[in-house]
Amino acid sequence: MSTETVELGSVPAAWTRRHLLGLEELSAKEITLILDKAEVFKRAVARGQRKIPLLVGKSCVNLFFENSTRTRTSFSLAARRLGADTIDFSASTSSLSKGETFIDTAKNLEAMGMDIVVVRHRTPGTPKLLAQNLNCAVINAGDGPHEHPTQGLLDIMTIRERRGRIDGLTVAMVGDIAHSRTARSNIWGLKTLGAHVIVCGPSTLVSPRWEEIGVEYSYSLDEILPRVDVLNLLRIQFERQYTHPFPSVREYAHLYAMNRERLARAKSDILILAPGPINRGVEVTPEVADGAQSAILEQVTNGVAVRMAVLWLLGAEREG
Repeated sequence: MSTETVELGSVPAAWTRRHLLGLEELSAKEITLILDKAEVFKRAVARGQRKIPLLVGKSCVNLFFENSTRTRTSFSLAARRLGADTIDFSASTSSLSKGETFIDTAKNLEAMGMDIVVVRHRTPGTPKLLAQNLNCAVINAGDGPHEHPTQGLLDIMTIRERRGRIDGLTVAMVGDIAHSRTARSNIWGLKTLGAHVIVCGPSTLVSPRWEEIGVEYSYSLDEILPRVDVLNLLRIQFERQYTHPFPSVREYAHLYAMNRERLARAKSDILILAPGPINRGVEVTPEVADGAQSAILEQVTNGVAVRMAVLWLLGAEREG
């Protein structure tokens, strides 16, 4: 085991939170602490340390009520690399189908010895409700269109790695802002660290009220593109919509997809992100998604490191 990993020691006294429910409530110091620790874990794993036993004896349950590939697998892998026991909860085969309440289900899991609950739910505020009713740590893995804090953190980590800073950068979130928990977590985290944030998309999905918290809005990707340092391309979340926000997917792609022609008009060092799953040909074309400016797969790698850092901060022994 490397000296760097051993020197992680106990959780710093500066970290006092029992849960991670969103980035809106975190300070710049807290966000930076998570990112710094995630980089330590990433370097350790890159050197071949697949097991870093800092959470041996701890148990983590993935309480997912929505489909997930990257987030669920990433949390499971992160917990196992730290030596924790992991359990994947299946709502369809649980006692919820027999009438048990959500809170009672969670309390029963806690009674079995769970130390950390990672929850994804379509209803905003569900992680906060759990945190109010459980003694164990709660991590929000996405609550409806509200927040997705670890996704925001891994996006910010990727930007910081590629560009060396967050402060002073112009970051545009393009797509379904109205329904995107990823957009909200990114906005809070990026603004806290000093970035200028633009939200862009059809007028049906981008509200001018974002200006009230200091976020620029635009309905034209082509107008903002020349001054953007980082472009985060969001999926259109048809599953959360009850109306048609634009005439057709083809029209949306014509106006907002990042393609070869738009890339040629952007800054030469523009960074392309996408939280996934990506719809090739809708929000981004294949040559851009797989090109040199894209950090989409780096985001996935950084997701494991970020979740290792969060699990460690919430689950390990504290100083003093």
